[in-house]
Amino acid sequence: MCELEDQPKDLIKVTYEKLSTDEVAESVKSPSCGAVSMFIGTTRNHFEGKKVVRLEYEAYIPMAEAEIKKICRGIRNRWPAIHHINIHHRLGLVNVTEASVIIAISGPHRNESLEAVKYCIDTLKATVPIWKKEIYDNEEYIWKENKECQWAKK
Repeated sequence: MCELEDQPKDLIKVTYEKLSTDEVAESVKSPSCGAVSMFIGTTRNHFEGKKVVRLEYEAYIPMAEAEIKKICRGIRNRWPAIHHINIHHRLGLVNVTEASVIIAISGPHRNESLEAVKYCIDTLKATVPIWKKEIYDNEEYIWKENKECQWAKK
């Protein structure tokens, strides 16, 4: 298991600032862990034939953070060997190629950390109340809901 001075930590950041892949990756490194697995969600430049110029995210931060904490608890219950978890989600305007979400998880072995990262992003999209507006090159926009979103299912 991981050393005493390197206690497991859950780091959560919902922010209007640009996200740093390096910062997130560094924060989960541990001398006793052989794997750091990551997911970086970025803004793409198209959707269904329309040119996307940026996304805009909104959230009630305390509620979003509370739901993300539940995800961390779920990860720790399913994969007890996981060491550090860091989840950053951006709010406000996010231009094409910029990161809107970064997840990094460390553990002793790759399988657990890779599975935990997939669970994390899938659960985040399904349960965390963060709303996304997709803005196109003609300045039209649409508020998008995640297909995984529990409250959107009919």
